[in-house]
Amino acid sequence: MKRSVVWVKPEGAEIAEVELAAGRLAATGTAIGGDPLPYRLEYELTTGDRYVTARLLVEAHGTDPATGPWRRWLELVDRPEGEWTVSARAEGRVALPPPGGDAAELRGALDCDLGLSPLTNTMPALRTPDATPDAGPAEYLMAWVSVPDLAVSPSRQTYEVVRRDGDLAVFRFASPGFTEEIVFRDGLVLDYPSIGRLVSPGVSGS
Repeated sequence: MKRSVVWVKPEGAEIAEVELAAGRLAATGTAIGGDPLPYRLEYELTTGDRYVTARLLVEAHGTDPATGPWRRWLELVDRPEGEWTVSARAEGRVALPPPGGDAAELRGALDCDLGLSPLTNTMPALRTPDATPDAGPAEYLMAWVSVPDLAVSPSRQTYEVVRRDGDLAVFRFASPGFTEEIVFRDGLVLDYPSIGRLVSPGVSGS
């Protein structure tokens, strides 16, 4: 099934074309934001079986009033044996941390987590379709990508089912120093209060 989805955010918006089929996900998306400076971001995401990340390609760009245009690229590849590769480059001068990171620190991670994007919360939720509130939290190591700088670091996260109601599921998401309840519909984020709210869950094919 292919879907065109739009999330509105506290500071920006995101549109994505998402395809879910046979335990795999493929998506392309565009996001805009304003913190810590205005930026536009494009991404491509593909997974293997069980929604395990195979490749994430991200480009971010904008114009700094003082130094002019800037642009950054990041590619994450997760090999079947659990070894990640990180490729990054940057153009222009801007007051942001350098893109990329240490691939060795990501070993064993199943998923990428693109900062401020509701899309990448989809994979852990879809991986536990039958989990109930008494199942307890599922723990994951994520390859977390900060935006708009595109720096990569390991992030320990948990997802725990709070309740289910038909096609709706509420998960309690937690990472160090942060907890939030996320509402999913059919595996996609419907409402993530501090990140984004779905406003266009259109279906474009099957």
